[in-house]
Formats: sequence, C-alpha cells, structure tokens
Amino acid sequence: MKYSEPLLTGTLIKRYKRFLADVRCEDGSEITIHCPNTGSMKNCAEPGSRVWFSDSHNDKRKYRHTWELVSVGDVGSEFPLAGINTGLANKLVQEAVEGDVIPALSGYSSIRREVKYGAENSRIDLLLESEGRSACYVEVKNVTLSVGSDGSFPDAVTERGRKHLRELIAVVEGGERAVLLFCVQHSGIESVRPADEIDPEYGKTLRLAAQVGVEIIAWQANMSSTEIVLKRELPVDLSL
Repeated sequence: MKYSEPLLTGTLIKRYKRFLADVRCEDGSEITIHCPNTGSMKNCAEPGSRVWFSDSHNDKRKYRHTWELVSVGDVGSEFPLAGINTGLANKLVQEAVEGDVIPALSGYSSIRREVKYGAENSRIDLLLESEGRSACYVEVKNVTLSVGSDGSFPDAVTERGRKHLRELIAVVEGGERAVLLFCVQHSGIESVRPADEIDPEYGKTLRLAAQVGVEIIAWQANMSSTEIVLKRELPVDLSL
C-alpha cells in the first residue's frame, strides 16, 4: 500500500486519551494528531520518539493528521520502525492475498470483509471463497509489541481476542478452514509468540486453537515514509 504522499515527521510529546497524540513538527510547531490504535501501545509511545504521520488535507476534520509510524527502541533512534495504525492491518493482508504474496492463502477467487459469523455475534476480517473448496475464515491481529526480537500478542488483556479464537475453533470443528494471521508492523521482530505474561488466558486459548486445527501464521510488513507492504513470513512460537 502506497501512501498518497510521503509521510510527515516529528517528535512525540505524548499520547493520551487513547486516540490523541501531541507532536512537535520539524519546524518547531506543535500539533495534536489522531492516534488510530485502541491498544496499550506498550513500548510504542515513548515521549521523544520520532514519529511519522499523514495529512488528510481535510480542514473539516477536527484532527486532520493521522499517526502512522514510530521509531521504537532507544528513544530518538530511527530504527526499528513500528506501524501503529491498526486500521491498516486488514488492508495489508487483503492486498497481499490479492497479490498472491501469501502461499497459504492463495487460490481463492473472492474476498469478502467483515462478514458476520459464529455463535458470539462476530465478524470475520476476511472470508476467502472459491467454488468447489471450503471457505477460509481469516482473523487478522496487529503485532507491534517486541521483547528483544520476539513479537508478542496481545499488548493488553483481550477478551475480544479470546472470543475470536473461540469462533475460529468452532469454524474448524464445523469442517471449514480457519486462519489466524499476525500482521507484524515492526521491523525488529523475527518471530511471534503469545504474550503469556500479559494475558495467560489468551495464550491458552491460542494453543488450544492450534491443537484443533486453526492455522496460526505471521507475516511482517516492510515500512517506509512512502509505503507499507507485507513481505515475509515469520515463525510462530507456541512453546511454553
């Protein structure tokens, strides 16, 4: 996915009220921008970090700029990068499926988004279908939390995430295919594991899902100020 124009850059002053962040621009001015991330953003919202943001050029929006990337690790360093716009994860995966980038999800003739399914009133992120083969239910989770080179999910306790896993288990038990895809928007991550220290129940449910046949895969994005695309598969570690 290419941005409509190169991202602007600045320095993070603080993130607050979940959806807002104050940024000091390169010219020294300070602005408030929209933060499109409902999670804790653990390790991705350190004051002083370099950030990149897009400009909608829409003066009717209360906050016309949107936070897209942040430099993580040592405060002020340029690398690694993390993509904090969780709204892009589904788009990135759909783009990769349509481009036949992900072998495990190739060969389907149609993709539908946000399709209602399951006993718990859920919506699947992507439903892949083709005549003559079982449908494939794809749930996408965005990963930005790193512990060294390990990516961890979730970054906060998530009952919603556990609900999605239960729904995927039911899909497999009903004879169809279910995939949980970790979309890794972090250039320093080399593998993905459940964050048992944050949400042990999620880890238990994820391992149960794998045991019954839910496929667990991870793909990492390449990020820059001009584009973001899924590029390579990462290993998923479910060991305790």
